[in-house]
Amino acid sequence: MPTFLRPLPGSPCIYATARPAAGPLAPCFPVPTRRRAKDIGLTTSSAMKSYRLSELSDAEVSGLKARPRIDFSSIFGTVNPIVEDVRVRGDAAVKDYTEKFDKVKLDDVVVHVSDLPDAELDPAVKEAFDVAYDNIYAFHVSQKVPEKTVENMEGVRCKRITRCIGSVGLYVPGGTAVLPSTALMLAVPARIAGCKTIVLATPPSSDGSICKEVLYCAKKAGVTHILKAGGAQAISAMAWGTTSCPKVEKIFGPGNQYVTAAKMILQNSEAMVSIDMPAGPSEVLVIADKYANPVHVAADLLSQAEHGPDSQVVLVIAGDGVDLGAIEAEVSKQCNALPRGEFASKALSHSFTVFAKDMVEAISFSNLYAPEHLIINVKDAEKWEGLVENAGSVFLGQWTPESVGDYASGTNHVLPTYGYARMYSGVSLNSFLKYITVQSLTEEGLRKLGPYVAKMAEVEGLEAHKRAVTLRLQEAEATVTV
Repeated sequence: MPTFLRPLPGSPCIYATARPAAGPLAPCFPVPTRRRAKDIGLTTSSAMKSYRLSELSDAEVSGLKARPRIDFSSIFGTVNPIVEDVRVRGDAAVKDYTEKFDKVKLDDVVVHVSDLPDAELDPAVKEAFDVAYDNIYAFHVSQKVPEKTVENMEGVRCKRITRCIGSVGLYVPGGTAVLPSTALMLAVPARIAGCKTIVLATPPSSDGSICKEVLYCAKKAGVTHILKAGGAQAISAMAWGTTSCPKVEKIFGPGNQYVTAAKMILQNSEAMVSIDMPAGPSEVLVIADKYANPVHVAADLLSQAEHGPDSQVVLVIAGDGVDLGAIEAEVSKQCNALPRGEFASKALSHSFTVFAKDMVEAISFSNLYAPEHLIINVKDAEKWEGLVENAGSVFLGQWTPESVGDYASGTNHVLPTYGYARMYSGVSLNSFLKYITVQSLTEEGLRKLGPYVAKMAEVEGLEAHKRAVTLRLQEAEATVTV
């Protein structure tokens, strides 16, 4: 679901990646013709370029891991003034930008969740969110690690203790899709970690109210404040703090290009705020063999393509016997029936299919691509888990659609994309914790370890470091002599 953008090296304000070049990576198959979406009058296309891995050079295969290009240079020109204005004018600036961009005139910018009445939901909707909450809570609370003390040498004890991040900001998008599930994904681990101030920012409805599903999830998961704003102004308010909005120490959550730009600017500013990851377009890579149901494969591809026109989906055909025509037909059929079919169609236009000779080659390519979501829809999928090295979240077998992770299996849906799965993990309980190391030595412990420390300090020419040890050792020796 939420995803990530790569910064252009050497630039503080441009985020871009290159699309695979045309020419040597020409499609293996004809591109399907455009079709008109049923009922809603949209023109959609199931076009996905196709490549055979065995026919590509190493450089061409590597080129396929590049994501659709997103140029943020102009976005920063818009966002920088907003960030500065919110820093200077606080709540007044947030109100002005909310009226300008969301057409909503706010009376109050921040509300205390404890002051709000409980949201009234349809019983079936409430039950769905309750089940999701229980599973997300169970999975994240299991990530707690007991404190352990290690005695490296006699009298030399070391341990690592955990402390929560005191104040966190959670961004829950509105706009083209309301995402109360993101409120659960972020607020539940924050509550388990023990964060004392949890600010949830989300764009207000046209009447200035808060989406009732988001409010329900926020109250259930322990959010303390709700900031009724979206976009760069919301990120800025949480980062700087305003009269009504508490300043936070770390900001989490996905958002549009303006939200992403604000997060990136502020993490390098005097606001002294950290971020989870720079969020960007959603993506999925599906590995399918001849046993995979074309209907399921198509649905999984489209479940990410419908997020937005800049999303990317990749289909990896493993081995022989796969009916690609049936999959393409299903993609077209299902895309035409989607309310967000136009978004999905645009995403498909820069998505692609690759053919791998077997599962080893298929997973090797997936590790190179490092997808946000990896679906392994093949026979005996579990036996391939050990080969997976780079992925945000993995979905094994024909009965495990990516949607379960987005909503209610219990795993977190805030994940690295754009290849960041090579070095980043998704949001977890650890994301809301700090780790502090502690050491304690007895006199005998310093006697044993101290001479080695003194010698190392001497080598580095740091005399005060050496004396901090040797003066203690001399004192201890004098005490023993007396």
